[in-house]
Amino acid sequence: MSDCTHDCSNCGESCAEREEQGIQKEKLHEGAKVKKVIAVMSGKGGVGKSLVTSLLACEMQRRGFNTAILDADMTGPSIPQAFGIHENAIGTEDFILPSRAKNGTQVMSMNILLPDETEPVVWRGPVIAGMVTQFWTEVMWEDVDYMFVDMPPGTGDVPLTVFQSLPVDAVVIVTSPQELVSMIVEKSVKMTAMLNLPVIGVVENMSYFKCPDCGKEHNIYGRSVINQVAAKYGIEIVERLPIDPAIANAVDDGKVDTLPGGYVSEICDFIKLAL
Repeated sequence: MSDCTHDCSNCGESCAEREEQGIQKEKLHEGAKVKKVIAVMSGKGGVGKSLVTSLLACEMQRRGFNTAILDADMTGPSIPQAFGIHENAIGTEDFILPSRAKNGTQVMSMNILLPDETEPVVWRGPVIAGMVTQFWTEVMWEDVDYMFVDMPPGTGDVPLTVFQSLPVDAVVIVTSPQELVSMIVEKSVKMTAMLNLPVIGVVENMSYFKCPDCGKEHNIYGRSVINQVAAKYGIEIVERLPIDPAIANAVDDGKVDTLPGGYVSEICDFIKLAL
């Protein structure tokens, strides 16, 4: 199954993807190709899902794979800004072409479809969920090895649509080091368990601040409990990202692809070897 293209119409395999809970996965557009899909989620907003999604895509692209990002956060899309993409996507009568970042990562986001990227998307849940599936079925994704889905916060309508409609292979959960957030992480883990989806690892963003003068690490947002949460649910990989102005500046300047590698290397090692 390592060469799976997620096009069940041309496949004779009797795999979980075809049979999962009797749910029919949405098909890619004819001619599009995506091998593996990894969802990046959290039970709440503001913890850095878009940053982690971008870092994962950049790291795998740096390793020689073709990557893509499907920005499923329709009302708060930030992936185009992180990569410095401000031009509208190009479409034909038959499909939409994803935009490309400078490093080659393919991107589809609501913000590159709007006439003004500051225009709010004031839609109800079913319409937003439908747009997510359109990003899968109507975009001409080109030879993608790994697609990362930047999920909206929570465990509601849109995340459920992604998990049930797209052939998600695994999940990465993002958190920050507050006790309240660790409870929210457990909600995300339990949702993935309900849907029989494996969690690759947990990324704790804003985990610490390393003093540039003395080199000491300071826990600005309190003591981290992420290792205990991960151990409780058998999640082996835990990545911790620092509070670093260089990271924030790169994202704000649309240059997330210029950040050095290594931030999410353990998760990317697992993705390369196991998926």
